[in-house]
Amino acid sequence: MNSPLLNLVPGKTFLHKLTGKTKVRTFLVLLVYIIMSFDIRLLFPLLVASIIGLVSLKPRWKTIKVFFYIAIGMNLINVILYYLARPTCGANWCGGGNTVLFQFTDYFTVSAETIWYLSVRFLKMMTSFIVSMVFILSITPSEMAAGLYSVKVPYKICTVFSLAFRYIPDIARDYENIKVSMQARGVEMDPKKASVMTRLKQNVLILIPLIISSFERVGNISNAMDLRGYGKGKTRTYYSEHEELKADKIFKVIYCALLVFCIYWIISHNIMPQPSKMWHPFS
Repeated sequence: MNSPLLNLVPGKTFLHKLTGKTKVRTFLVLLVYIIMSFDIRLLFPLLVASIIGLVSLKPRWKTIKVFFYIAIGMNLINVILYYLARPTCGANWCGGGNTVLFQFTDYFTVSAETIWYLSVRFLKMMTSFIVSMVFILSITPSEMAAGLYSVKVPYKICTVFSLAFRYIPDIARDYENIKVSMQARGVEMDPKKASVMTRLKQNVLILIPLIISSFERVGNISNAMDLRGYGKGKTRTYYSEHEELKADKIFKVIYCALLVFCIYWIISHNIMPQPSKMWHPFS
């Protein structure tokens, strides 16, 4: 059974069929690619590609749109607070220019450079979010464990990740079942009828025993794995990993080329002096 975000069974789309090794390595390289620069010429193509990738996965839009609302809201708050803390931030990032468009006070001014920087900052954060969503929606816990193992993460840590992600849907299902049972017994949890503090209190009463019972389950699994000799060997294989397909080989070329480009970009922009920290159209 799949949860709205986590897949326990591999999907049937193009991205779902990639190996866990390909997905994890591509995701890690893309994170480096996003973090290394504020250049919109690099970020915008990746944003478009990630949106196409997200659409190709055919997700449950009704469910994931909530996460989009949260991400957009939090990133907008981040941008607003950043501006309030430093209204002239764009001048520093764009090489010292400060083309003032509006001036509210001597301190709060709005320049073209600041608008540009904050827009690119917002785009960068949203690109990171959408790339992460594509990764989460396309991979299973077992594939993630196999992918992490392929980049030399100890397999015991990989197993911890796999088990943690497998338990999330179970905990969510148990939470919903307990919530429905409590409502059937007369506990009011409707947002239209119960106050925020009342609903928060009832949710805490559900979550605390649920977390305790989850620790008990983890203990049972740990004992079962010990009895089967888990951890005795130095290496292991993963049943979820299949032979590389043609698509995996294409992605391998792409993420290797991107990694080389990232290394070149980071070295060149740290050794050679740049007139500004980011590309902008005001020069």
